[in-house]
Amino acid sequence: MLELNTAPPAEDLIRDTTEATFMADVVETSQEVPVIVDFWAPWCGPCKQLTPAIEAEVLAAKGAVKLAKINVDENQMIAGQMRVQSIPTVYAFYKGQPIDGFQGALPQSQIKAFIEKVVEASGGDASGGLDDALDAADEMLANGELPDAAQTYAAIMEEDPDNARAVAGLIKTYMAAGEVERATQLLATVQEPLASSAEITAVRAQVELSAASADAGELDGLRAAVDANPDDLQARYDLAMAEIGEGENAAAVDSLLEIFKRDREWNDGAAKEQLFKLFDALGPKDPAAQSGRRRLSSMIFA
Repeated sequence: MLELNTAPPAEDLIRDTTEATFMADVVETSQEVPVIVDFWAPWCGPCKQLTPAIEAEVLAAKGAVKLAKINVDENQMIAGQMRVQSIPTVYAFYKGQPIDGFQGALPQSQIKAFIEKVVEASGGDASGGLDDALDAADEMLANGELPDAAQTYAAIMEEDPDNARAVAGLIKTYMAAGEVERATQLLATVQEPLASSAEITAVRAQVELSAASADAGELDGLRAAVDANPDDLQARYDLAMAEIGEGENAAAVDSLLEIFKRDREWNDGAAKEQLFKLFDALGPKDPAAQSGRRRLSSMIFA
């Protein structure tokens, strides 16, 4: 059974630091692990948004980085030494030295990226050790070992409920097992900002395309209908959806692009809409998606 790393207690990762404890909490601790130093004050509005966001990402890193919070009103000397002119100000320390930083509130995604960059600069792993587990689950899914994959994704989600890759993986596992309703129900529970992640966007497109292609019809009959009447765009659209249902994604891209070429506004732009869903579902590295995006762009801007 796959074992997952357990996060250290929150009190070991996040501390309120003073001038008296700065050497121990920041300089000495950063000899072993990066320390994020958050300069804040109770009256600072942006600080009230930033600090909880930093705390969340530090906890998610599961010991790969620590956080020291410094109230500048109570620790003016250290704030002056660090030349803190406005708050919030954030520094990252490693080996006793500041290696990065920023001022002002940032969105969660940029905070996550900042912490990942700091951890990577120190040779650590900001994923908290879950990447190996995720790789194993992905391999199980690819090999058709669906119960094992589902169990592993679920275990990762217990450790990190907001892990987009794990949530998307479990939804894909349900889809592969034919449990479409279960996949749809899990997808419906995903909230922002997780819902806007690339992983969830892709799996949402897969679920929607699967539903749309379920009743598309039989491939040979639809191909015969298109051959008999190339201008029958509904038949061509149905063919594209059937091709998606059979996993013939490159052929589906061709069919949808042909509809767009003939009448880009047909059925309120349905071909373009399904193309974007298919591109999202396939992912940016898929050859059919890459080629399809280029061809679609050339048609749009021709």
